[in-house]
Amino acid sequence: SNPSVMIAAGLIARNAHAKGLKPKPWVKTSLAPGSQVVADYLKAAGLQDDLDALGYQLVGFGCATCIGNSGPLLPEISEAINANDLTVTSVLSGNRNFEGRISPDVKMNYLASPPLVIAYALAGTMDFDFETQPLGEDPDGNDVYLKDIWPTNSEVAAVVDGTVSREMFLKDYASVFEGDHRWKGLDVPEGELFAWNEDSTYVRKQTFFDGMKATPDPVEDIHGARVLALLGDSVTTDHISPAGAFKASSPAGKYLTDRGVEPKNFNSYGSRRGNHEVMVRGTFGNIRLRNQLLASVGEEVTPGGFTYDFLDQKPTTIFEASRDYIEHDVPLVVLAGKEYGTGSSRDWAAKGTVMLGVKAVITESFERIHRSNLIGMGVLPLQFPAGDSYESLGLDGTETYDIAGVEEFNNGITPKTVRVTATHSDGSTTEFDAVVRIDTPGEADYYRNGGILQYVLRNLMK
Repeated sequence: SNPSVMIAAGLIARNAHAKGLKPKPWVKTSLAPGSQVVADYLKAAGLQDDLDALGYQLVGFGCATCIGNSGPLLPEISEAINANDLTVTSVLSGNRNFEGRISPDVKMNYLASPPLVIAYALAGTMDFDFETQPLGEDPDGNDVYLKDIWPTNSEVAAVVDGTVSREMFLKDYASVFEGDHRWKGLDVPEGELFAWNEDSTYVRKQTFFDGMKATPDPVEDIHGARVLALLGDSVTTDHISPAGAFKASSPAGKYLTDRGVEPKNFNSYGSRRGNHEVMVRGTFGNIRLRNQLLASVGEEVTPGGFTYDFLDQKPTTIFEASRDYIEHDVPLVVLAGKEYGTGSSRDWAAKGTVMLGVKAVITESFERIHRSNLIGMGVLPLQFPAGDSYESLGLDGTETYDIAGVEEFNNGITPKTVRVTATHSDGSTTEFDAVVRIDTPGEADYYRNGGILQYVLRNLMK
């Protein structure tokens, strides 16, 4: 919503339009400003018409593009991407560029200023040198370079000074909570308690408190756990719990389709986060996630939320495998590398993990907030001994895992390490002392209670 860069984008659109330039036909374009005031001053400056001419019509405000809500690609482009497993890109001036976030078809996303977004649309490729390559030709056949359409600082300042006013903000934000006729016409239930609707696909009653007792059960050691995912370095919270759009073929898509929701109305994981049934099906569902467990059993590593089910002895989705393990009372662990949980830390990255039946995550290092969130959901964060990794220890995820020493928590003690025993298929074992990353007495209390939600509720009951 910075007026200078938004006006600059409008001016580059005006200059490009005047010279007959247009984005390449395979490029999807859209305009989603952070504030409604942007629409006012672009219109007042006469720049919206030029943006419209280049395909930058207004599609919405706020978190639209960076949450995957700017709409699907053309069907033929989407089909070509998926048929050929293409790595295609987006350029956006939003604040999130996680893999697959802007569109489930687009693996790589680059952040750029608003005028540069338009410049790359005109170029049609990231493989472009703006200094030496022309963006196209004007009506007279002359080459047009980026420098020919880039506005000067003084030009931008003049338009900002002449169009952006305090009154615009006062007018738009005076009615920001009123909404249109659809918002005003919503049926609002009365009463002090929320009226849960079993048919809702957006908001469902969570299951975290089901069967909860006034006093927590003792913490138990972990026996016979299987590996759900074997992951590398820098796995982000968006890999763990993607927030963008999802496909009809995904477990979350099938769930909604079975309930009569058409793909065009799926919205995004971020918008469906009030429905745990959607969110758990999307956990570890990012299209760029690579679960190396598949390679360990001789299967092709298919990007996305896939794993190997050792009970069923076949590849399947992470969600379906987790249901099988839960049904047979088999606990799960996740093995990963450095900086696990990095990026924009979200609660569902931890909530989805525990709902899949994961009892412990063993990594080389954690991003601090996600480590805390895992504890807050009752998942044990462990680190390999300093200098070690699952590779250096000879682990490939096909083992079964026992974790001893967890029961020390019942004695009011937070153990510094626990003993992990990985049993290989040939009966041999690999043992190591994993560092317990529960760093404060408060975190230990959360873990003993099965999570911060249970801890808070029990204290309220007292």
